[in-house]
Amino acid sequence: MALASTEKVVLGCIAFGIFWVLAVFPSVPFMPVGRTAGSLLGAMLMVLFRVMTPEQAYAAIDLPILGLLFGTMVVSIFLERADMFGYLGSALAWRSRGSKDLLFRVCLVSAVASALFTNDTCCVVLTEFILKLARQNNLPPQPFLLALASSSNIGSAATPIGNPQNLVIAVQSGITFGQFLVGVFPAMIVGVVTNTCILLCYFWKYLSVDGGSKDHQLEAGGAGEAGAGPHDVVVADDELVASHRFTPARMSHASSVNGGIDDSVSEPMRRTDSLTRADTLSMRSRSYNSEGDIQVAIRSMRASTMSQEMVEVSTVCGDRRDDAGVPGPRKITRTTSHQRSVIIEDAPEAAAADNDGEKGKNGDDAAAKDKEKRWKVLVWKSAVYLTTLGMLVALLMGLNMSWSAITAALVLLALDFTDAQACLEKVSYSLLIFFCGMFITVDGFNRTGIPNALWELVEPHSRIDSAKGTALLAVVILVLSNVASNVPTVLLLGSRVAASAAAISPASEKKAWLILAWVSTVAGNLTLLGSAANLIVCEQARRAQFFGYNLTFWSHLRFGVPSTIIVTAIGLLIVTSY
Repeated sequence: MALASTEKVVLGCIAFGIFWVLAVFPSVPFMPVGRTAGSLLGAMLMVLFRVMTPEQAYAAIDLPILGLLFGTMVVSIFLERADMFGYLGSALAWRSRGSKDLLFRVCLVSAVASALFTNDTCCVVLTEFILKLARQNNLPPQPFLLALASSSNIGSAATPIGNPQNLVIAVQSGITFGQFLVGVFPAMIVGVVTNTCILLCYFWKYLSVDGGSKDHQLEAGGAGEAGAGPHDVVVADDELVASHRFTPARMSHASSVNGGIDDSVSEPMRRTDSLTRADTLSMRSRSYNSEGDIQVAIRSMRASTMSQEMVEVSTVCGDRRDDAGVPGPRKITRTTSHQRSVIIEDAPEAAAADNDGEKGKNGDDAAAKDKEKRWKVLVWKSAVYLTTLGMLVALLMGLNMSWSAITAALVLLALDFTDAQACLEKVSYSLLIFFCGMFITVDGFNRTGIPNALWELVEPHSRIDSAKGTALLAVVILVLSNVASNVPTVLLLGSRVAASAAAISPASEKKAWLILAWVSTVAGNLTLLGSAANLIVCEQARRAQFFGYNLTFWSHLRFGVPSTIIVTAIGLLIVTSY
């Protein structure tokens, strides 16, 4: 493709440059509008500058990718509500045998979870839990946060639903879920193990330090300020860690049903309990205000297990006189139930028996209702897990990925038996809009002819039929992924790399797509800004209440550079041998 007119080239570069600045640096001082508005601005400028027509802009939006993104988001929301990520967190702490064992678990769990639920979601829901777990065991948070971010990126390379760039590759290349998994999964496993070994070597001295005495841990309890160094430790109580709720930034309103009931079920119970307590207090007040008739002495007040109060009030039996010398009633007992208020003379034993019987009946009813609700929760969770499993099976069978994910999302919305608006509000529509703007902006930049001209200079030296060519292609992808971000890199290079490989053989074309998927994903580990997952871990850790930790750019870079180069090289050897 030849270069467009000079006017289009200049204006197209300006529009793409604005998009790039706002996408890579969303909080620039002169225009802190964020990535989503930046992508829409770039798309609008492409049309206003007449680099492309409105019809071409609409055609540039890839609806299958948006559908796949939307479906996986909804499924992830329901999995969070069903406490799937809570169980993953529990797997990290279960019978841990020390700091090195915990680091290995973080790498393994985050890699597997990212392959199935996307790396961004995994980082959102596990960051704070891992931070608390490290503080509880008096360990430096830095190696565990780096393990989470880097392993999530590596693990997400194994499946088309692991990250956004893989979604683009799977849709554009036509590679099935199973072919993608077989081609990249071995490299992912070896890459996670290699990354774990690098982490252990890099932080071996810090992970070998004894946690110290309990007194030392308690003294360190107030040192959890954001920006604390890796040796500044804060110990979290076991109860606090165990009760941690996994509330992703995009799913902050999702209600976990762990332990019984969700908000829609519990609200009527709260109203019932409030009415019962109000009724009881009202009747108790009426009993106490009858001072002209009786003199009441409180014998005992006991609260039942289900917030149903039965107050036993009895009077003094016999002929007693008050301070003014006025004889009081001989023997009267008054019970306070929400059904009746009865004065019984000469029968305190009968009143006590009546109270005990009613309390037993209420307790039995409450136990039966609680058991029924627990069964409903169990059935609902099972339905969520089975639906997700069905989606994965459909993907492995080679069915359309977008419609498989959308179907699973709609099934879960239907099984929820509530208004879907509350759940759909948790979907990250800003990400979907960002993709729409990015599709238009990148397509407009391609129409200027600049990417094609640059590729023609590199293509003869980056063919994948030689080791030197594969290495050069990997370097180009690695650098461009950190300069322009991985998704725009895939959009810019994908069709060109595939066309170059197709000239060699049909099998080489599929291999080229898998190389692009592997390198563009692992490239996110190079710097803190290379991947959205890295930024999520950094931001979640910094904002964590009571246990904040500041993961700096340079601390990430010192580990990211050697890890990315080694893992990328080892993975390339495995992927190219496929």
